[in-house]
Amino acid sequence: MEAYLLGQEPTLTRVEVAERAGVPLELAVTLWHQLGFPHHADDDVAFTESDVEALRLSAELVRIGILSPESQAALVRTWGRSFARLAEWQTTLLAGVAVEAGDPGEGLTDLATDVLPRVEALQAYVWRRHLASATQHLLGDAGSLTSGEAQLSVCFVDIVGYTTQSRSLDGAELVAWVDGFEQDTTTLVVDRGGQVIKTIGDEVLFTVADPAAAVEVALALTARGADEDDPFPAVRAGVAHGAVVRRLGDVFGSTVNAASRLTSAARPGSVLVDAGVHAALASNEEDEEGEEGSPWRWRRVRRVSAKGFTHLEAWRVRARHEAG
Repeated sequence: MEAYLLGQEPTLTRVEVAERAGVPLELAVTLWHQLGFPHHADDDVAFTESDVEALRLSAELVRIGILSPESQAALVRTWGRSFARLAEWQTTLLAGVAVEAGDPGEGLTDLATDVLPRVEALQAYVWRRHLASATQHLLGDAGSLTSGEAQLSVCFVDIVGYTTQSRSLDGAELVAWVDGFEQDTTTLVVDRGGQVIKTIGDEVLFTVADPAAAVEVALALTARGADEDDPFPAVRAGVAHGAVVRRLGDVFGSTVNAASRLTSAARPGSVLVDAGVHAALASNEEDEEGEEGSPWRWRRVRRVSAKGFTHLEAWRVRARHEAG
C-alpha cells in the first residue's frame, strides 16, 4: 500500500534525500516537521525519489523569488494541516467500505488502486477552480495587491445551544446535523459572491465584498433557524465591514475581531452589525422603522463590551417585513 501511494518502495534515507535535492539537511527536516510527517532517524530508509523532487521544487520556488523563507514555512504548515485532515477523512471513508467487503487490507488496496486516481484528478480540478475564483476576488480589490489589506464584510454565524443539542444526538446524527448547517450556509454564501473562510464546529466564518450581501445571508440564515418546520439550527450572527488582512486562506484584523465579538453579543435569532456596515447601508441615523424604501430596519443597541475595543458600536438589523 505504501509503495503504491508513494510510487515506489522507500529506498532512501533523509540524508540521501537532502543531498540529492541540494538542500541542507536541517532545512529538509524542518520542512518535514512543518508538514506533520513522522520523525525518522538519519539511517531510516523511509523516503523515495518523490521526496527528492518535492524538496527540489520547494527550493526552486524560494530561489526564483516566489516564496520567502518565512512564507515558505507558513505555506508548508498550511499544506500539512489541510492535507492531513483530508487524508484522514478519505482513509476512514475507504476503510469503512473495505471492512464491509471482508478483508480490510486487501479491500483497502483494491479500493485505493481504483479510487485514488479519480480522487487525485478531482482534487486537482477543485484546486484550479478555486485558484480561478481567488484570482477574481483578488483582482476585484486592486488595492489589496499593494497594501495587503482588502475592504471586506466579515460575518460569523454561530449555532445557538450547540452544546445542549449535541448531547442529545449520537455521533452519526451530530455529524449529519453539523454537515447540513455547513452545507446550507456555504451554498447561500457562494450564491451571494462570498467565500467561506473556515468552519469551526458550530460556527462558520465567511467574507464578502458587499456588506448588503453579508446582511442578506445573515438574515436568511437566522430566518431559517427561527422556522420550527425547518431542520436548520437556530443561529445568531455578527457582521463587520472594514480593512481585512488575508493570509493563507484566513483573515485577520480588527474587523474580524469585531464580527466575532458582535456574534457573541447577539441574541439568538438576531444579527448585529458594526458601524462600518451601518454606514455603508444606512444613509442616516435611522430609527426602528428604517429609511423609507430600505429593505432593512435598524435599532442601535448598547455598545458592546469587547476586549481590544474602547467601544464597539452595534446595530441590530432586521428585514423590513419581519414581525416583532
